[in-house]
Amino acid sequence: MNFLEIIDKGGISMYPLLLLSVLSIATILERLWFWSRVVFQEKKIFNQIMEAAERNWNLVGKIAQEHINHPLGNFVYSPFRLSNPDPDMFHLALESAAEEQVARMRKGDKILEAIIALSPLLGLFGTVWGLIQALSSIKISDLGTADSSGVTLGIGESLISTAAGLLVAIVSLSFYRMFQAFWANQVRILRRTGSRLEVMYRDRWSQLESEEEPTSIVSNDQYSFVEIKPPKQ
Repeated sequence: MNFLEIIDKGGISMYPLLLLSVLSIATILERLWFWSRVVFQEKKIFNQIMEAAERNWNLVGKIAQEHINHPLGNFVYSPFRLSNPDPDMFHLALESAAEEQVARMRKGDKILEAIIALSPLLGLFGTVWGLIQALSSIKISDLGTADSSGVTLGIGESLISTAAGLLVAIVSLSFYRMFQAFWANQVRILRRTGSRLEVMYRDRWSQLESEEEPTSIVSNDQYSFVEIKPPKQ
C-alpha cells in the first residue's frame, strides 16, 4: 500500500492525525534549529563571559551584547541595560531575564504535549469507528462463510489508525524528552552563570563603596587633621 491508500483505508481519523503529524514535524524542526545554535555556542559564550568577569568587568556587558541572540548572552546582558544598578537591582534584572529565556526555550512544548495526548486517542477512535462499521454489516448466518471475510479485512484496516496515532505520539514524545533535557541543562547554566556574576558584582560594589567613603575634618584648639573613616565591614 502506498501513502494515499493508507490514509484512505485508515478511516476518518487519519486526516486529523495527518494534520497533527505535520504540526509535530514543523515544531520539531524549528526546535532542532533553535537548540543546535544554543548548545554548540553555550560553552564558548560562558567561558568568554567568565574570563572577562575575572579580568575586566567592563568587558562583560560588551561580550554579552555581541551574543544577545543567544539565551545566555541575553540573560547576562539584562542588568547591563541599567545605569549603575545596585546589587539588588542586578539580581532582579537577572531573575526577570531568566524567566524570559526559560519561556523562550520552552516554546513549542505545549504543542508537542497536545499532540502526544491527542494522537493515540484519535487513533483509537478511528479503530473503534472502523470496528463499528465492520461489525454492523455482519449477520450471524454469515459467520464461517466467505461473506464474513470482508469483515476480517475491515477490522484489519481499522487498526491502521491506531498504529498511525501511536507512531505520531512516539516520535513527538521522543523529541519532546530530548528538548526537555536541553532545557534543563540550559537552566543549570543560567543559574550557575547568574550566581557567579552576582557574587562578583556584589564584591565589586562593596569595594567601590569603601573607596568612595567620605572623610571628615577633626580639629582641636591647636591642630587640625583629617580623619579617614575605616571601610565598612
